[in-house]
Amino acid sequence: MMISKKVDQNKLNISDIFHNTSDLIIHEFETNFGIRAIACYIEGLIDKNLMDRDVLKPLISGLNKPKNIKKIIFVSQVKEMDSMEDIATQLNYGKVALFFEGNNMGYTIELNQWEKRAVEEPNSGAVVRGPKEGFIEDIVTNKSLLRRKIRSSNLIFEDYTLGKQTNTQISLAYIKGIVNENVLKEVRKRLGGIDIDSILESGYIEELIEDSPLSLFTTVSNIEKPDVVAGKILEGRVAIFVDGTPHVLTVPRLIVEGFMTSEDYYLRPYFASFLRILRVISLILTIYLPGVFVALQLYHQEMIPTVLLISMAGAREGVPLPVVLETLLMIIVLSLIKESGLRLPKNFGSTVGIVGALILGESAVRAGIVSGVTIIIVSIVAISEFIIPEMVQSIALYRIIILLLGSFAGLYGITCGFMVITAQIVSIDSFGVPYLWPLAPMDWQGTKKDVFVRAPLWRNIFRPRAIERRNIKRQTPPWGK
Repeated sequence: MMISKKVDQNKLNISDIFHNTSDLIIHEFETNFGIRAIACYIEGLIDKNLMDRDVLKPLISGLNKPKNIKKIIFVSQVKEMDSMEDIATQLNYGKVALFFEGNNMGYTIELNQWEKRAVEEPNSGAVVRGPKEGFIEDIVTNKSLLRRKIRSSNLIFEDYTLGKQTNTQISLAYIKGIVNENVLKEVRKRLGGIDIDSILESGYIEELIEDSPLSLFTTVSNIEKPDVVAGKILEGRVAIFVDGTPHVLTVPRLIVEGFMTSEDYYLRPYFASFLRILRVISLILTIYLPGVFVALQLYHQEMIPTVLLISMAGAREGVPLPVVLETLLMIIVLSLIKESGLRLPKNFGSTVGIVGALILGESAVRAGIVSGVTIIIVSIVAISEFIIPEMVQSIALYRIIILLLGSFAGLYGITCGFMVITAQIVSIDSFGVPYLWPLAPMDWQGTKKDVFVRAPLWRNIFRPRAIERRNIKRQTPPWGK
C-alpha cells in the first residue's frame, strides 16, 4: 500500500493495518508554518521524553517543508519510506512514523526504549573465577556484550527476521577469516528454510535446525555467558542470537563440550584437568550406577564382596518392593524434588530440597519402604548429575533405559545398552562435524590437549581441526616454551 499525500488517509490506513489496536498511538499536530502532520508509534516501545524533546518540539517550531526534516530534528536515524506495510513493520520494532500533508513519503525515526532486565550473573554456568555477566532478553544488548569481548572489525553480525506473526529478530555472529565457511553456509540454508508463525525462544531455532532431532543428545549448544560464546566463535563456530531470550546458540557442537566450563581456562591447567576428569566420572556414575546396582543384586551377587553383600541384605530386610521398583521409585522422587525446587520461588525451592532430602529420605528408610543403600546410590546419582548440567536432559532418560536393561538382562543388558548408545553417538554429525570428535574419528592432538585434560594455553597452538581447517593457527608459542 502506497503512502497517500493526505494525512487523514494515512491515518485511516495505518489504523486498518493494526486493526484499531488500543496501543497504537496517533498524535496529530501542526507546525508553525501550517503543515499538518501525524506521528504514529506503539505505546510502551518508545521513549516519549525523547520524542517530545527531540522530534515534536523542533518540528512544530521550525519545519517549513517536509523534505527538510533531517535538518530540523535532533536524531540521527531518519529513514524515508514509500510503503505503508514497511512502516507498519518498523512500528513493531519501536520506531516512530511521521506523515506530512502534501507529501507521499513517510519517515521513521528510531526512538525505541522498553523495560529490560539488567545485565547480571546467569543462573546456569556460575563460576568462582571469571566474568559474571550474562546475556539478557534484549538482542541489541547481547550483541554489544559480545562486541566488548571481541573488539575486531572481523566480527560480523547478519540479521534475519523469522516468524510470520512474531517477526522475531535473529542474528548470526561469526569472525570473518576464522569461521568454517561450510558451517556458515549450512546455517544460512537451514534458517532460510524455516517457515513458522512464531519464534518465541531460541529453543524453537534449536529444534528446527538440529541434525538429529530424534537423538537424546542435542547437536546445538545454548549458552548464557558472553565469554563462552566469544571463545567458541574464535574456534570457528557460528553463534545465533534470538531476540527475547538470554540463551545464545552455537554450532557445531561436540559432545566433549558438555565436560567443559569457561572457568577451566581461567584456572591452573592441572586443577582444571582434574575437574574435567571428575565430570567424566560423574557422567558414567549418574547414567550407569543405578543399572549396575540393580543388575548386581538380581543376577550377579557373586561379584559383590561377601561383607558388603551381607550388609546390603540386612538393609533390605523388610523392604516390600523389588530392588528395581525401589530404585526406580527413588529416581522418580528425585526428579519430582528437582523439578519442584526449580519451578518454585528460590526461598521455597531450597525448602523443598531440604524436605525431600532429609524428611522423605529418612522417613522412607525408617518406615521400611526403601533401603538405606538405595538412598545412598540415588544420592550419588543426583550429585553426579548436578556436576554436568548441560547434559541433564539426555542423562535422565538414558539412566532409566540402562536401569531397565540391567533389571531384565543384568550386566549383559547394560553392556548392550552401552554399545547401542555409543554407536548412536558416533553416527551423529553436527553441521558436518563428527559429534564425537576428537574421540571418533580419533585425533590424538585434540585428545591430549583439550578434552579430558586442559593443556597449558601456550600449548594450544591450533584451533580444533574438525571445525576449522583453513585458518588453523591461533597463536605463536611464547619464546622458550
